[in-house]
Amino acid sequence: MKKFMVAAVQMDTQNDKAANWQQMGAFIDEAAAKGAQLVAFPEVVNILSEEPQYAETIPGPTTALLAEKARAHHIWIHGGSISEVNPEGTRTYNTTVLINPQGEIAARYSKLHNFDMTLPDGSSVRESARKEPGHEIVTVKTELGHLGFAICYDMRFPELFRLMRLEGAEIIFLPANFTMPTGKDHWEAILRTRAIENGCYIVAPNQVGQKEQFVAYGNSMIVDPWGTVIARASDKPSVILAEIDLEYLADVRRRNPSVENRRIDVYALQRKQ
Repeated sequence: MKKFMVAAVQMDTQNDKAANWQQMGAFIDEAAAKGAQLVAFPEVVNILSEEPQYAETIPGPTTALLAEKARAHHIWIHGGSISEVNPEGTRTYNTTVLINPQGEIAARYSKLHNFDMTLPDGSSVRESARKEPGHEIVTVKTELGHLGFAICYDMRFPELFRLMRLEGAEIIFLPANFTMPTGKDHWEAILRTRAIENGCYIVAPNQVGQKEQFVAYGNSMIVDPWGTVIARASDKPSVILAEIDLEYLADVRRRNPSVENRRIDVYALQRKQ
């Protein structure tokens, strides 16, 4: 399909699964009524808490809701991300799924990169203490185009996006729960850069509002392959839509052949003597 409408849903997820599910269903209905053929959600879409007791299996109740809505509207749904049960340990996965119009899981991806850092005061943040990282890069060919998947902190790793492009990705989804301090300085800059350097559409639904430990930045975006922000949410839960045009994408790639002009013959780390 050369052209279609995609919707990015900006949510204010809290620690009430039933309320979050209700909002998800209503946003899907709204997006479908506006003509969206694919609806994408943000990270931690069904509940904020990362406590293991709130994790779900896949398939499970959240993916069942998405499958029901996909069948009802005959649309594709990108499920943001949920905390997925890890049968081999206590650390849960941060996983996204793609549901096809028949309600089937067409792809799934678990976040590769954990946010671990030591702060200037000596304290540390260790997402790896709670989350099991994924183990593979995921892209999938669909009737809408070749899709790729990343989640939140993954956006800071250009290698991931380049490898998805080399595998054929045309549209990359980046659900997030990005904070206000880093969001205002880095969110748009990184998203536009990933779109430009790979000639891809970037669909980035973000959380918004006061969370347990920070304020989420909002500003969900859809960025075209030239790096133009073609849809942006404000500071409230909402649905934004934009047209995906794969003929335009092909034209941008012809005009900016940087991927083809790479010097892979010299791209290797060299130790200086």
